[in-house]
Amino acid sequence: MNRILLVEDNDTLGYVLREYLEMKGFEVNLARNGKEGLHLFKKQAYDLSILDIMMPEMDGLTLAREIRLLDRGAAFIFLTAKALKVDKLKGFNLGADDYIIKPVDEEELVARIKAILRRTRSKGSEGETPVYTIGKYAFDPVNQRLLLDDSEQILTEREAQLLRLLCENKGKLLSRRQVLNSLWSGNDYFNRRSMDVFISRLRKYLSKDTNIEIANVYGSGFILTDDEGDG
Repeated sequence: MNRILLVEDNDTLGYVLREYLEMKGFEVNLARNGKEGLHLFKKQAYDLSILDIMMPEMDGLTLAREIRLLDRGAAFIFLTAKALKVDKLKGFNLGADDYIIKPVDEEELVARIKAILRRTRSKGSEGETPVYTIGKYAFDPVNQRLLLDDSEQILTEREAQLLRLLCENKGKLLSRRQVLNSLWSGNDYFNRRSMDVFISRLRKYLSKDTNIEIANVYGSGFILTDDEGDG
């Protein structure tokens, strides 16, 4: 049974969502503010966290940062009444897997939860996964590590998934549509913007080898090349 941490300060909504998710077969722990949510997260492991943004004690964005310090690969969804672009982008910049605006459609929420959990399970259920060579870097997708000499960059779950897609298609066009369908929940403005943020992060992580390039093919997708002459 998948365990979910639900952090929501509205008692009525929190109760309704917990009951609905439990009816759908999830184990749900409900916290009513960010500090309580962080306390629960420290006590046990969760497959997914659902975080309201506007909360007393500690807001959802701060809680997400604290969760990231504890578990770089933690999956989470932001749940909020705020619909401003800047708030969505803040969430995606923290590595959010999804972002849902209130009022919540419970069936849609469950569908998005299942999509995220499928991605997580598919990673864990795969057989032996190779370590990829990218120029001077070594990339270990299972442990989400990017290695260069004696330095190590720990990637988030989605960063590792995206870099793995690029490595699997090294020297070839990886379409934007394929990335969005594989790692995001749809092809809307915010998901496209989030994808571009993640591509920028990967470029920064790989920037110590100037022979590596993640080229943007306008309107089509991305091509990863390195000093091996790919593409």
